[in-house]
Amino acid sequence: MRRFAAAVALAAVALPLPAAAQLFGGDEAFQKEVRARLDKLEANAAERRLLIDLANQIELLRTDVARMRGEVEVLVHRIDTLEKRQKDLYLDIDTRLRKLEPAVPGGTTPGGEAQATPNEAKDYEAALNQFKLGKYPVAISAFEAFLKTYPTSPLAPSAQYWIGNSYFAKRDYKSALAAQQKVLSSWPDNPKAADAMLNIASSQEALGDRRGAQKTLGDLIQKYPASPAAASAKQRLERAARR
Repeated sequence: MRRFAAAVALAAVALPLPAAAQLFGGDEAFQKEVRARLDKLEANAAERRLLIDLANQIELLRTDVARMRGEVEVLVHRIDTLEKRQKDLYLDIDTRLRKLEPAVPGGTTPGGEAQATPNEAKDYEAALNQFKLGKYPVAISAFEAFLKTYPTSPLAPSAQYWIGNSYFAKRDYKSALAAQQKVLSSWPDNPKAADAMLNIASSQEALGDRRGAQKTLGDLIQKYPASPAAASAKQRLERAARR
């Protein structure tokens, strides 16, 4: 008897409600029970669909997390590489700064290539000291003021060069590159031109233009082979070849 009742219930659930009602004589209580069971079946089906959707979303999230971890590892490696290159550059700058001789009033420029007036020497040294103190925006303003006051000074190429170095220290590599290119275009025969090319290569590398940086280093070696900057350029190219 119980088996028969179960079979009847299953048949009722399987049939559309109108058909089930006709089959069982339109019994209202029975129809309510059938509707209740149908609602339960629909709820269970919706729950299963929801669980499947959640499982798919979790799998997508896992894939995204794995991809993001890979990207983070790549970025960390790039940052480490850039920090090492920047340290190498600052060591090179520090070495050059230590070799700089203060401009003597009425004497020669730091490179010893021409005469500078006492006022030029004083203002140049004041601007350079701001760079040494790490006050790069102040140094830029001071050197720009120097160039406006003494546009034909023998110290002008050096002032423009330190504007570029100050921008580089601020990590404004596009401005650094533009400032050093002005050294090359305005004073191509000045000793600072070779140093400007070295800083241009550093700026290009910091901007991600590694090929352009290597070309600049090669051009530097060819154009100013006897300069200290050319020796640094050779070392950089050698290090790049070993990577």
